[in-house]
Parts: sequence; C-alpha cells; structure tokens
Amino acid sequence: MEIIEKFDRVLLKDGQIGSVMEVLGDQDEFIVDIGSSPADWETIYISREDIVKVLK
Repeated sequence: MEIIEKFDRVLLKDGQIGSVMEVLGDQDEFIVDIGSSPADWETIYISREDIVKVLK
C-alpha cells in the first residue's frame, strides 16, 4: 500500500486532481482540495478507494 502524505497531489477516479490537506485514520480517508485557484477550490472528503495514484 502506497503511503499518502499531507500535501501530496493525487489523481482521483473521476479525473480530478487534488491536494491532500489531511490524512485521517490509518490512511483510510483524506481531506482533499480540488480546483485550479482559490476562486474555485472545493474541499472534499474521500476514501482511499477514490484515489487512482499519487502524482510525483
């Protein structure tokens, strides 16, 4: 299982790219900001299953 850390950029199953703001539990859930600028940022709660991969 790949470790996901705070501030990692992740690709979600729905094609969106987000930045991890918080890691919850034992890497089970995450708070992620999506959007391209502060004007359209949205904060979402997701589970590990929603993440395709960590972007390097």
